Amino acid sequence: MFWRWFREYLGVTIGVIITAVGLDAFLVPAKIAAGGLSGVATILYHLAHLPVGMTMLALNVPLFLWSIIRLGWRYTVNSLYGTVALSVFIDLLAPHMPLLTKDLLLASLYGGVLTGLGLGVVFRFNGTTGGTELLAAIFRTYVGVNIGQLLFVIDGVVVLWAGIVFRSTELALYALITIFLTSWIIDLVLEGLSYAKAFIIISQHADTIGQAILTRLDRGATAWKGHGMYTGQEREVLLSVVARAEVAKLKQIVHEADPEAFIILADVHEVLGEGFKRLEVKHN
Repeated sequence: MFWRWFREYLGVTIGVIITAVGLDAFLVPAKIAAGGLSGVATILYHLAHLPVGMTMLALNVPLFLWSIIRLGWRYTVNSLYGTVALSVFIDLLAPHMPLLTKDLLLASLYGGVLTGLGLGVVFRFNGTTGGTELLAAIFRTYVGVNIGQLLFVIDGVVVLWAGIVFRSTELALYALITIFLTSWIIDLVLEGLSYAKAFIIISQHADTIGQAILTRLDRGATAWKGHGMYTGQEREVLLSVVARAEVAKLKQIVHEADPEAFIILADVHEVLGEGFKRLEVKHN
């Protein structure tokens, strides 16, 4: 239990340090306010020279109080460590961080990668950094809409405000690049690269296709019974997971057996079992 707790807090700490570096080295000096409370703090830093970390912490205080009322103590406490740690590390590292580039594109790209990587690590170790995530979770208790949509709206308002304050459309556009890149990197850290593809095949020749998958690709396939609501016909549905390099071969197999087959192709981020990674259970 202790080692699990220690590993999680260590992971969150590493994540917030990476995020702080992304902000201090790239986004804040370049005036790229990429949404969230960090974006608001970046704007206030350039307007009134307020320290970014402590500004973020101050802005989070009313959110934490509101969160206790709407979401309860447990949810709020889980967000506390990451929020405080990020604010502290941003201000601790800022005086020692060299200006690595004056190019806005490079700043938006590298800032987005580092903040996305850092936040992804924080989330992977069951931490959060408060801010707009906390605000969106609170709003959801009132309006009941998707948190992702709320985050998009909040980030959009911050970016628009930065564009007006800094009188620069370019800075707003670079901030949008950073937001997109940060979100993509977070998903990449949490889910991993898509290294396999899942095929769902609906065909009257499922047996032929399944045998070809077994013999020509040396992959497995699972069949179950399906019922067409429009035609009223019974059909078999095949599920097979293959490597990305085998996608074209499987499409060819299906086309040869049944050109009219219905195929659903989806990304698979992790596969455990024969032919892929072994299932391993870690004991704490």
